Parts: sequence; C-alpha cells; structure tokens
Amino acid sequence: MDRKLNIFQKTMLQWNDLHPYNVVHVFRVPAELDLERLRKVVNGALEEQGVTGVTLNRDRGTFRYHGGPASCEIKTIVGGASLRAALCAEIEQQLNTAFAQGERFSPFKFFAVPEPNAFSLGIVYFHAVADAESIALLAREIIEVYLKGDGSRDFQPLNFDFNRRNNLLRRPGLLIRKLATLPALAGKMRLSRHITYLDENDFGNGFTFFSLASGDLDLLLKTAKAWDVTLNDLFLSLLMKALSNLKPDHDHHPRRRNISVGCIVNLRKDLGLEGRRTFGLFLGSLIVSHEVPGGISLMELAKAIRRQTRAIKRGKLYLGTPLEMSLGRFMLSWFSLERRKKLYRRHYPLWGGVTNMNFNSLWPQLPGGKMVDCFRAISTGPVTPLVLSVTTVGNAVNCGVTFRSTVFSGLDIERIKGDFFEMLKRLQSQS
Repeated sequence: MDRKLNIFQKTMLQWNDLHPYNVVHVFRVPAELDLERLRKVVNGALEEQGVTGVTLNRDRGTFRYHGGPASCEIKTIVGGASLRAALCAEIEQQLNTAFAQGERFSPFKFFAVPEPNAFSLGIVYFHAVADAESIALLAREIIEVYLKGDGSRDFQPLNFDFNRRNNLLRRPGLLIRKLATLPALAGKMRLSRHITYLDENDFGNGFTFFSLASGDLDLLLKTAKAWDVTLNDLFLSLLMKALSNLKPDHDHHPRRRNISVGCIVNLRKDLGLEGRRTFGLFLGSLIVSHEVPGGISLMELAKAIRRQTRAIKRGKLYLGTPLEMSLGRFMLSWFSLERRKKLYRRHYPLWGGVTNMNFNSLWPQLPGGKMVDCFRAISTGPVTPLVLSVTTVGNAVNCGVTFRSTVFSGLDIERIKGDFFEMLKRLQSQS
C-alpha cells in the first residue's frame, strides 16, 4: 500500500539531489564476527520487519515497502593498525556515496570491522526512510538474535504507524503560534554571522568522533542541574562556544553578531508513539541564536540558550517545523540547482546542529553486564555545515562530528574537540 511522504521526507529527498543524505550508525558487538551468520541474521531481520523493496514516487509524494527477500551483503573492513582510522574512512565513504534509487531498492547497507573478541557493525541508511530511534530498534533485533547464536529468527516485530503524522492543519492554534514566530526567526537569521564556504559546490562530508568518559557525563549532569538547564542545552552551548573560537569577535559584519545552531527533536512522545517500537521518521527541529563574545561564560550562555529552548518547548513550536520546511521547499523549487546550493548559506546561516539520543532508554545492558556501544554519523546536508551527534551509552557519551570539508579543515575540527575538553576541565576545576 502506498503511503504519503511527510514534509521531512520530501525535504530530505530534495536535499539528496544536492548531495547524498545518509546516516551511519556503528554498534560495537561484544562477540566474535561470524560473517555468514551475521549476513543471514541481517537479511532475516529486514525480511521479517518488512523493510525491503522500497519504491519512491516523488511526483505523487508517496512511498511503499513491498517486502520480500533481502539480499544485503556485509562489507568487511580490515582495521589494520588503527581501527578508528578505518572506521572513520569507511563512514566518510558511506556518507558521500548515494543510494542507487531504482524502481525498487534497499535503503540499507552494512559493513563490519572485526577485532579480537568483538566487531563493529555499521548500518548505513537513506535518512528519508527512518530516524535514529528506528535504526536503534532494528539494530537491537539484529544483534540480540545474532548473540543467541542458535540460528533462531526470533525477531520482535516493529510497528509502522503511518497515521501518526505531524499535521499542522489539525493544530490551528499551533499553526498560528508558529506563523507568529516567523518574523522573529527571520530577524535572528539577519543578525546571524555567516560562515565562509571555500567551494559552495563541494558538499563532501568529513567525519571524526570522540568520547566523554563517565566522569565527564557525571560532571555535565551535575552542572546542568546546578545551572537549571538541560543536558541538551549544555551541548548546544558547548558547540556554540567551540565554533565561536574559530573566528575572532571582530572578524565579522558589525550587524551580524550572533551564532545560530539547530537541534533535532524526537516527536514520538508528542505523537503518542513513545515506547511503541515504531519504525519511521518522526522528527522536528528548533534553532537557537546568541551572541558569543570572548568574555561570555559557558554558564551565562547556557542559561540564555535555556530561555530560548524553554519558550520553544512551552509553545511546542518544534512541532511547527513542517511550516518552515514547506517554505524552504517552495523557495528551492523556484531556483536552479546552482542557486539552491547557496540558498541556505545566505538566508539560513546556521553554523552547526546537534542531535541527541539516549541509547540507554532503548537498549538496557546485556546479560552479564556486557554493553553494546554505539555512535552515529549524520550527513550535513545543505542546511548546516557541521552536525554533532551525541549518543549516551552506559556511563559514557559518544560524539560523532560530521562536517563540510569545504568549510572546516581537519585542524578546525581538532580545535573544536580540544575546546570541548578544555571547557570540561574548567568545569571540573570549578566544581
């Protein structure tokens, strides 16, 4: 049965015309790699969950899972001297390689990186078909069945609730509130600093990742509580501070003094889908913007960000994202491909974005205290040149950093990472 594409999916398809809009999740599995068994489990899961044979009809705005046999191969990556370097290289390649969208295609690819007594499973997916929680649920089914090692196909079924749509026309009050905020949003964008693109035609993505230890997570949680902000507010503030350090205060237009960053919001709770193991794409977004002079403290910035996010959440304005995306799609439809590449940079000048997922709420520890580790990499797309993917796993936080290599150099990214750890050291000294 054909299903309607939601506005997020339609927009992602439009972005995919400019550059592959893919996501990679990597799960470290505490078991030896048996490639043939893994291949059978992966394909069995895709078949049982009915996520094979996708067709997209962009003219009609519909899509369909036809089901049937799955025949995905598992690409094996030899880590050599550096597993991290091999992982990053493979993730970069997958982020920059488009899915071949034939009449029917698989929106998934898989790779594995073996290591002693463990392996990393990479799941690459076309972002228009699923969000992070969906893939975490699918991965849980694959890995738990694989770890049983008895050849069973005991998969827990996922739900497909296509009727739970974020329809603004059914929320006239929200639509009015969201419309009322558009002039202020436009004002924020006019006051936001632009970032330099060395080549606007180059959408290539680079990737790296780093981890915060359990002591760092405890420190961040303690700090967030003391400052009366959320952990997500704190990560937004850390990112804004780190980004601002790449460009001196005086090196920008005098009227454009703010840095703007975006944040992805999981809508499942608002749509009544929380805890229902539903597969699909249920996302909203919000934007925060603030001046970040050299003398501003992290606490001052975090509290200012909290005032913005609290107002957005109080009015549930993140549910109004379809309106912004509809306007963006309408504007893009009037421009040539070359002008589309420049539209967001000039009129929607975001420096970065944050996507936050608590893996612990979706997957408790395995028997015996073993833990499946996880980190994520998300294509930057045309809207933002950097995406910080924050994933809480156990007592640690894994941070994936995807970046437009024509905007940020490898040295820039290392400086951002260094600034994160330096700010954590300062927090530790103050606690």
